[in-house]
Amino acid sequence: MIKLPSNKLVISFLWLLIVLCCSCETKETETGKVIDMGGKPPAVETKPEIVKEKPKEPPVGLDVVAKIGDYVIKKHELEGRLMEELRQQYGGYDAEAEPVDAKTVLMKMVAEKAMVMDARERNYLERETIWTIIERFKQTLLVRLLTQRYLQGKTEITDLEIDEEVKANPMAKAMFEEERNEDLLRTYYREVYRKLHVQKVSDNFPKAAEVHQRLLLHPKEPQRYRFIRAEQLKSEVTPEEKNIVLATYDGGKVTLKDWFDILLEKSPRRRYGDFSTPEGIERVLDKTLGRLVFVTEARLVGLDRNENFLKQVRQEEDKRLLNEIMNEKVKDVYPPTDEEQIIAYFNKNKKAFETQIIKIDEIWCEDYNTARKAKAELDSGRDFESVRQECSLDKTGNPFDIFPDSQGAFFEDIRKGEPNEIVGPIKGFYNNVDGFKWRIVKILEKKPGEVTEYSSIMRNRVKRKMQREQRKEALQRYQKELLEKYPYKIYDDRIKGIDPLNIP
Repeated sequence: MIKLPSNKLVISFLWLLIVLCCSCETKETETGKVIDMGGKPPAVETKPEIVKEKPKEPPVGLDVVAKIGDYVIKKHELEGRLMEELRQQYGGYDAEAEPVDAKTVLMKMVAEKAMVMDARERNYLERETIWTIIERFKQTLLVRLLTQRYLQGKTEITDLEIDEEVKANPMAKAMFEEERNEDLLRTYYREVYRKLHVQKVSDNFPKAAEVHQRLLLHPKEPQRYRFIRAEQLKSEVTPEEKNIVLATYDGGKVTLKDWFDILLEKSPRRRYGDFSTPEGIERVLDKTLGRLVFVTEARLVGLDRNENFLKQVRQEEDKRLLNEIMNEKVKDVYPPTDEEQIIAYFNKNKKAFETQIIKIDEIWCEDYNTARKAKAELDSGRDFESVRQECSLDKTGNPFDIFPDSQGAFFEDIRKGEPNEIVGPIKGFYNNVDGFKWRIVKILEKKPGEVTEYSSIMRNRVKRKMQREQRKEALQRYQKELLEKYPYKIYDDRIKGIDPLNIP
């Protein structure tokens, strides 16, 4: 079986390069003159109007549940989003989320696609903050695709290449394979380095070192901690300095801006070092070259036209564009400051600030049948703890308190039960990360909801809730405008019966 390099290996290899691198018509006569018809307008020969048929839309698959522009949303994507929405409610992430249903969530997904379409029309991709992130994403992805392509078929290790000790130790064998991959990639890099005629411009290293030292030791704005920030590159480095050439190669060059881009990828603590010296400049340059040389080679062999590459880039662009435009639409919605307004809101929405507590114990089961068996055993009189030891995924469960915001959509099923009643089987998120599991819940105690009176301690909680609602309303107004602008289609018959609580 061919093993491809992991992200970790690609990143590690790039660091190793430091060591290696260096109109209407009137009737006319045959002569072209208009015939005189006694002062009357000449009869115009009308041609039958040709009605052009609109091009038919390509058929969409039966798994498509919505379409807007050139975006389609498939059933499995909707189901995944439903799970995500439930997960956000579960564990207190969003205590005030609305009930989750397929149509509501699908409309939210369509509205988000419309927001991305609007951002693209407004050329948000040209914004430096987005463009920089997308370009870095492309480069990393191209390096990964190139190294995978090169290593394919070369990484399989035969028994003749390893001794008996290594064969018996899977960890040792994995290390052997990783070392083999690194050796192969080092050799490949040397080949590409020579092929692209890389030349370092060492005469410019001192200039680059001076710029680094100035930013580090003499920033325009006083800094509490001494390390270079991305904001300095924008405001304190001239265009001429950014374009200082540190290396050239067939198809491109490495400038001081490229150099700083690599440096700023490091965490602040790792930006320390002798980077204000020509030697320090060269060390970071080697890593910069390692990436750009491989990116150039990847484009030369056409990997930037790879269908999977283009799909992943598009997805990354959409994610960044949606985040950018959402933040822009709510950036001016600030927490309220009028105390009377805050108190009035609290008095009107006291129920939203109730504290309802239920103490429970539970048995987590691998599947529905196991949960049914556990419930039957309990109904027949068996002890809760003994059934737990026999059926539960977690043998060490202890009673604990739950709240509406800690159970999300699942709280209502539990709330219906009474003390000493056993409820189930019902679903929940096991460990909040492993997806849905079935469980049996024993209700031990129910405390009625208590409304906390308004106080200075409650003030910030009320303000945050008011701000969340105002932001939500701002986004909904914007989304409504977009859904009137961009035609969309929902395939209602394909989402019938989709229950988020019954998704496998």
